[in-house]
Amino acid sequence: MPFPTKPVLLWALALTLPLAAAAQRARPRPAATAVAAPAPAAPAPAAAKTDSLAIRRLFDEALVRGQSYENLRYLCLQIGGRLSGSPQAALAVEWGRQTMEKAGFDRVYTQPVQVPHWVRGAKERAEIIGRKGRGVAANACALGGSPGTGGKLRAGVVEVRSFDELKALPDAAVKGKFVFFNRPFDDALIEPGTAYGRAGDQRRSGPAEAGKRGAVGALVRSLTAAHDDFPHTGMTRYEPGLVPVPGAALSTNSADELSLLLKADPALEFELEMSCQTLPDEPSFNVVGEIKGSKFPLEIITVGGHLDSWDLAQGAHDDGTGCVQSMEALRLLRAAGLRPERTVRAVLFMNEENGVRGADEYARLAALNHETHLAAIESDGGGFTPRGFAVEAAPATVRKLARYAPLLAPYHAGRIVAGHAGTDVEPLQAAVHPKALIGYDCDSQRYFDLHHAATDTFDKVNKRELELGGASMAALIYLLSKYGL
Repeated sequence: MPFPTKPVLLWALALTLPLAAAAQRARPRPAATAVAAPAPAAPAPAAAKTDSLAIRRLFDEALVRGQSYENLRYLCLQIGGRLSGSPQAALAVEWGRQTMEKAGFDRVYTQPVQVPHWVRGAKERAEIIGRKGRGVAANACALGGSPGTGGKLRAGVVEVRSFDELKALPDAAVKGKFVFFNRPFDDALIEPGTAYGRAGDQRRSGPAEAGKRGAVGALVRSLTAAHDDFPHTGMTRYEPGLVPVPGAALSTNSADELSLLLKADPALEFELEMSCQTLPDEPSFNVVGEIKGSKFPLEIITVGGHLDSWDLAQGAHDDGTGCVQSMEALRLLRAAGLRPERTVRAVLFMNEENGVRGADEYARLAALNHETHLAAIESDGGGFTPRGFAVEAAPATVRKLARYAPLLAPYHAGRIVAGHAGTDVEPLQAAVHPKALIGYDCDSQRYFDLHHAATDTFDKVNKRELELGGASMAALIYLLSKYGL
């Protein structure tokens, strides 16, 4: 979507476009304190000018005195990868609590939740072995939830690019072998997230489908367009009642090499050694910080990211950036002297990567407490340059939110369109029916080069891009808090 380029045009639009009127959603809540928010009239030009100046204060604070980058530095370099159930995840919970308390939020608390505890164990070993016994090392890592190999597992390989191809193979071509799922990203797609979605079924379900056909294991091409030696992990799922077979991701370079060697020698074998295992569930927590609304405290705006990460790296872009931006959005409102009219919560969700149990628990408690959630915002696409926001809502609500675009466009965050909001805010839709689920949208072209790989480290994050993202989220929260939906 092209942005207006002339500041005068942007200023004029900001003064003349009406903002959405607030409409209270009828939800049960405590009768003694419930206050219905009146639907405000469209703001006069003077009010729009006030909003523009308020948003400028948020960005000034973020760019000159922002704290996201230093908070992320500590999370990544002092704690590191934070897979659910790990000691590092427990340290991250305490870090999140202390960071929000230091920021001076009105209330900081945790929500207990039981989470899966899968461990990778020793570094994986993989080798392509030709008919003459010559071996070529391959870069592989276990997929989350996979069982180990119980020592070295060696077998032939059959390559497919889809489940339909696998289904068409005779049993004898699959039984006792590794199924190698080698469907690459579609590089013709402009949005890499779309390519990720179209290729992702082979990781999520490939090992389970291979096991059903009698394969001993599955090898999956990493879900990235990058050509390198870093395998990308991620969750794979098995059906109850079926014996799971090991599933491993191959780096794109190793996948290309295996495919080439298979064409020359269909009888080659692959040897894999993984010591991963699933342990009993562990107790953990969501971390929640809250600023109480000055006028309508019973209406809640949630903003969050997921605190857990995969264990191969530091979880910088996935999703340390989302966590620090969510906390920073609240801090920026306080620092700029913009007390929100509606209650705003920053939530660090636990267990997005391999279970979504933190998000489910947050939604369950919201329903149990009869909470009214106006909107829920998620940042889980990296900490890159802002673009705007993706909205899951009724078309009329998307159009209302799009009226904020002129106020956000000077900061390159004015692209407000219908789209996917995020995994951790989705459970709220069924539980308490927010008027909008909103995903922070940034330039995602580099995201899947790093996603779930050993390259997702603090040094890949740009300070200025990160702080701009947190300010963009704070600006949208300010407008939602003032005008509702």
